[in-house]
Amino acid sequence: MDRREAISKVALLLGGTVLGAEFFISGCKSGTDKVKELFGQDDISFMDEIGETILPATSTPGAKAAGVGKFMAVMVRDCYKPEDQKIFTEGITKLDDASKKKNGKKFMECDPKQRTAVLIDLDKEQKAYQTNKKKEDPNHYFRMMKELTMLGYFTSEVGATKALRYLPVPGKYDGNYPYKKGDKAWALS
Repeated sequence: MDRREAISKVALLLGGTVLGAEFFISGCKSGTDKVKELFGQDDISFMDEIGETILPATSTPGAKAAGVGKFMAVMVRDCYKPEDQKIFTEGITKLDDASKKKNGKKFMECDPKQRTAVLIDLDKEQKAYQTNKKKEDPNHYFRMMKELTMLGYFTSEVGATKALRYLPVPGKYDGNYPYKKGDKAWALS
């Protein structure tokens, strides 16, 4: 299975909830260009912190441990259309501006509580945007960031083995398997 096919299957497994699923299914660039074309190391560190704020380390490792910053960079570079790449890269600046407006300092200078407050505001903004969005309207940058964080984390080794119940070889299908509130979801390989 090649990378394109794997990404398509992951997008389908997630029920098409990934905003950019049409990018995954329609195909990614197959080149081995360097991530540096769109993102520098500072951008990747910034995206790691965004991911860690969305999915912080608790009793399980957080998004930073899964390397979601680099994952986001690769996915945006390889799978997003140029117009969506532009929205995403401009979104990094917009997110930093939102942090300056709310906290008087850059996102990276904020403590975790301040970062969370900024992302909660942006999440409300993107939900309102999605509610009123027309099909031809561009995607919201924070929704892209949030979805890539979730996809990157839960498809990583850390997310699949530490945050989810992992079974390398699943047993038979049991549609009546008992579920207890608070149980982790399953990850299958």
